[in-house]
Amino acid sequence: MKITMETDYALRIMRCLAQRQGVTDAKTIAGLIDVSQRFTLKILGKLTAGGVIVSFKGANGGYSLSLPAEQITLRRIIEITEGPLVISRCRTEDSLCHRDLCEGEDDRCGCFFNRVFDEINRMIATKLDSVTLADSL
Repeated sequence: MKITMETDYALRIMRCLAQRQGVTDAKTIAGLIDVSQRFTLKILGKLTAGGVIVSFKGANGGYSLSLPAEQITLRRIIEITEGPLVISRCRTEDSLCHRDLCEGEDDRCGCFFNRVFDEINRMIATKLDSVTLADSL
């Protein structure tokens, strides 16, 4: 699993907003995180749709956190930009994995890797859920 630049910038945007503790316009955010305003606006749109920030229109408009920084986890931010956390395609719903054909814990049925990836996925999710935006401040 590799975090994309979009997610890296989303994390920077969220930290910027948490540090500023108020409404900040997109141009200022873009300048502070050194990303083009166009790309910043695209990410701000995703973060707004994901419910972690709110946007305000008008002359004094901009963006701010929708929740306290202590309530926004790294996992939530990452999943807004990357989608559901999965480390292997066999963990996705559209996988061609034959796990449904297996019963019990019999490794011979081909689900051994599925179980290993599931365990790793849960460990990563737990860690990302334990780190909040407030921890970055």
